[in-house]
Amino acid sequence: MKGKLILENGMSFEGKIFGEKKDTVGEIVFNTGMTGYQELMTDPSYSGQIVVMTYPMIGNYGTNLEDMESDGAKLNGFIIKEDAKLPNNFRCEMNLDGFLRQYKIVAFKGVDTRHLTKIIREEGAMKAIIATKDLSKKEIQDYFDSFTNKNAVATVSTKKIYEIEGTGPKIGIVDYGVKTNILRNFEDRNCHLVVFPHDTKAEKMLEYNLDGIFLSNGPGNPADLNGPINEIKKLVGKLPITAICLGQQLLTWALGGTTVKLKYGHRGCNHPVKDIEKNRIYITSQNHGYVVDKIPEEMEVTHINLNDNSVEGLKSDKLKIKCVQYHPEACPGPEDSRYLFDEFVQMYKK
Repeated sequence: MKGKLILENGMSFEGKIFGEKKDTVGEIVFNTGMTGYQELMTDPSYSGQIVVMTYPMIGNYGTNLEDMESDGAKLNGFIIKEDAKLPNNFRCEMNLDGFLRQYKIVAFKGVDTRHLTKIIREEGAMKAIIATKDLSKKEIQDYFDSFTNKNAVATVSTKKIYEIEGTGPKIGIVDYGVKTNILRNFEDRNCHLVVFPHDTKAEKMLEYNLDGIFLSNGPGNPADLNGPINEIKKLVGKLPITAICLGQQLLTWALGGTTVKLKYGHRGCNHPVKDIEKNRIYITSQNHGYVVDKIPEEMEVTHINLNDNSVEGLKSDKLKIKCVQYHPEACPGPEDSRYLFDEFVQMYKK
């Protein structure tokens, strides 16, 4: 069916709506990955966002149950130039349209996504609406005013504590929107995992006699999460702590640092990051809109982004903390940085 994409800056584009046929509103961002669209759609870190894919044809290899990064699609909307009508892959179980309809995700096609990406790069991430009909100025403004992403972590986090058995170190995973492949990487290293909801009290976590804590990725602005930040403060110095993405940002706030919102974020599978300690460059998978701008006194920088020199990793030997801003677990993206999970586990073992 015909539809319209309306940006907060007043621009609008005509195209076709597929997947779930309804109106949706969210923060419009872009991803530069050529593959990995299913992992992207099921990554909880995209909760509240409408994602533009820069690659012109999406859906070439279909979707399947094996490549899910959570229990369903989490984003608010999906924008592509063209969808592949006949996906061709031996693992394909469903086409893109069917997958989107199953998880009630609104998608929009027929727009030049690279032109759209240039607009976001120039003006920054902004709110957007995918509409099934013409909207009045008041209706448009009401949609924009109604949108907030402050409760995104609470929406995607697990609601109860659960365990994944293992014979290695016992690790408490604080789920702010954890990806399945993060859990899988720890499982592959025989770790025993205890997964906690985002709002679990530090005292409750410490009852489990853990060898360490891991703070996961997740959506939204870290500065909105005062509760989790206060619980992290109670854990610092008591157990080794590792973290990825939002986890690094929350650790930074807990230790007296701050974060800042990037103009249009880092989202894709091809971001070069330098590991300062190893003096090596890795191509990484990234998905974040915020970065550390004020480094806590106790922390030192271990990784930097070579595109804009932003902070991509921090550590404190004294406090037994090691964290990175990007996604070493990949899915989608390169697996160059999976060595970090070995370093995380070694830290817990010590």
